[in-house]
Order: sequence, then C-alpha cells, then structure tokens
Amino acid sequence: MEEIIARRQFDPLYIWLDIAFLLVLAGLLLWKKKYMTVLVGLFFGLVYFAVDYGLFHLVFHARSISENASLFRVLLWMSMSYGFTNFVWIWLWISKDKRLAEWSALILFWWLCAPMIAATFGRGEPIVIQRTTGAYHGYMAILLFAGYFALIVWNLAQRDKSLRANLLWLLAIGILVQFGWEAGLLLGGIRSAGFENFSDKLLTLVTNSLLETNLGLPYIYAIFLAFSARFTERLRRRAEPLSLRERLAENNAERVRGEALGEYLGGPAKLPRE
Repeated sequence: MEEIIARRQFDPLYIWLDIAFLLVLAGLLLWKKKYMTVLVGLFFGLVYFAVDYGLFHLVFHARSISENASLFRVLLWMSMSYGFTNFVWIWLWISKDKRLAEWSALILFWWLCAPMIAATFGRGEPIVIQRTTGAYHGYMAILLFAGYFALIVWNLAQRDKSLRANLLWLLAIGILVQFGWEAGLLLGGIRSAGFENFSDKLLTLVTNSLLETNLGLPYIYAIFLAFSARFTERLRRRAEPLSLRERLAENNAERVRGEALGEYLGGPAKLPRE
C-alpha cells in the first residue's frame, strides 16, 4: 500500500490562537455544567499525547519536525488541542446533547477559520511537522475491525431493537469528527502543505477520516454507557443506577432534537423505550 504522509505547516501564531480557543471552549462547557465532557476531553488529550509522542515518535519513529520547533512541545499542544476538541465533540454527540448544533458549529468554524487567521496575521517562520503511517495503520485497522465486529455480533444477538447499538450513528460520529478536522486543516492550508498532487491530499483526508478517530468509537461508546449508567454529566450519582443494557435502551430512546431527556443530561430517571 502507498505510504500515507500526514503533514502540517502553520505559523506559530496558530498555536497561541488555538490555546486561547481551547480555554474559551473549556470555559463555555464549564459554564453549561458539562463537567464530565471537560474531563473526557482532558483525559483523551493526554492519551493522544501518549500515543503520538510515545508510540508514533519513540516506538515507530514516524514523527519529524522542522528545526525551528520542539517536537515535544508541539506534539503536546497538538495532542491536547485535537484530543480535547475531538473527544469533547464525540462525548456531546453520543450523549445526544440538546445543544449539539451550537457546539458543532463552534468547533467546525474554528477549525476552518483559525488557519486562515494565522496565515494572514502571522509573521513567524512556519513550523512543518509530519508523520508517516505505514508502520502502524495495520494496528489501527485491527482495532477498527475488532470494535465494530463486536458491536455487529452484539446487535445480531439482540431481538429487542431498543438494545441494539446504533451503528450508523456511531459511524457518522467517527467519520465526520475526523473529516471535519481534516477538511478544516486542508482548506486552511495546514494539512498536506507542500503536496502538489491533489490525489495525495485526498488520500490522506479519506483514509484518516475513515480510520483514525473512527477506530475508537465502539470503545468510547462502551465507556460512555458504563459511566452514564451510574453517573450524570454533572458527576452526580444517578438516583437509580442502570445496567449497561438499560442504559443502552435509554440512550437509544433519546433524540438530539426530541423532547426526551435521560437522567444523564438532567431529565427523569426513566425514559420510555422506543
């Protein structure tokens, strides 16, 4: 398979703008009492860093950066930036937050506009960072297949429709979150900078969108169900803890645009099944 190179080039101003945005986003989430969402974002930002620096760089030697920047510091920022925003968005999506449209627009507009702002007003020497993917995409593919295979088998075993995981919903989240990030960087001139061939840019966009965030969705959903079966978004214990099956049925009954609101988001202790 052809080697896929994920490359970014950006002005240092982009880092400072993005840090400011992360603080604003975290502040807005705390204002709306999305305490668990913030903790999830922070935790997976650290996980991203452990994977990116620990595995991609130290183990697979897939990372490289221009001489005018520190790989450790840039990866720490990148991991916290996209780890935080990705998983905040994922958590809001799978919890079917009633303000999902507003949160989504905020994140997507930032991913699109921030590179353009930095390119216009930045005056520093561009930072170029890239990674090759041939050494580890196979491992990612195994995780992707194993996670969705487990969900498919689970669904096939359930006669009760309310106990089946919504595969299309999870696929939409896994693919579109990464696609929004990749497309914003591509349109802003950061992703795949220096690639002359459009097909190379498209290959990186499509492959990463299908694989990189999507591989974690089955596992993240299981974590979400396990946590939200016992606790609420505000980190309070539920009045009546649920089993995983009951929580899955409750989550399936919720709708982003509907009136039904589960206890996790502050609604009644029980929701009617579909």
